[in-house]
Amino acid sequence: MQIDTSIVNKLIDDQITITGAESLTAGMFQSTIGGVPGVSAIFYGGFVTYSNEAKAKLLSIPMEVIDEYGVVSEQVAIWMAKQSKQIMNVDVGVSFTGVAGPDSLEGQPAGTVFIGLDFQGNQFAKEFHFSGSRQEVREQSVQAALKMIENEHSK
Repeated sequence: MQIDTSIVNKLIDDQITITGAESLTAGMFQSTIGGVPGVSAIFYGGFVTYSNEAKAKLLSIPMEVIDEYGVVSEQVAIWMAKQSKQIMNVDVGVSFTGVAGPDSLEGQPAGTVFIGLDFQGNQFAKEFHFSGSRQEVREQSVQAALKMIENEHSK
């Protein structure tokens, strides 16, 4: 799958800084935007928080939030986005949590993904249901996040 990264050039042009907090995508989002020439002007680093413990330790998400809502949830996705944005002191935080498959997690089927966004103070998450292999679910997640960022940027 060819992922459209054109929004990254717009962020660079507008000097809008970004970070990522990734679980199921395991760094794919950051690797994808890292392939765009000049991205170092707006991307300083981010987080790969595959386990619940890593989310709590690296992003300071209270375990009570994870225990109450489950890691595959809108609430945890929003926490991940806002905490990564705050910790890195950037304009945009994007997060990924979900089930890449093949097995379900927390009763959620493979392909269930929550993408969180904290775009200059507007915090929300969207639920997606992707199909395909683990790799395809992860790629679709990255593409969906870039589209969410583009939609917010164009407002």
